[in-house]
Amino acid sequence: MKETHTSSGAHHEPGLYEVRIVGHLDSRWADGFEGLSFTHESDGTTSLYGPVVDQAALHGLLRRVRDLGLTLVSVTRVEPDQAEEADSEP
Repeated sequence: MKETHTSSGAHHEPGLYEVRIVGHLDSRWADGFEGLSFTHESDGTTSLYGPVVDQAALHGLLRRVRDLGLTLVSVTRVEPDQAEEADSEP
């Protein structure tokens, strides 16, 4: 049996993530997503953005989305250079 390992060892490193969900969440949801900022997008989704300390925390965040019955659209790891570009846009 052939085993393939693709881990780069980065699963324990903190990262910036954008999690998009269907609908516009209001501020009462902020406690459930501590440390993440909310952006209401024009397409009717909400982007949750911010640091996630490791993969276990990311899975906890996704579990929270599921447990609240929210519809997940996407999960994207944002590279630091992408975050800097987004911050500098007008």
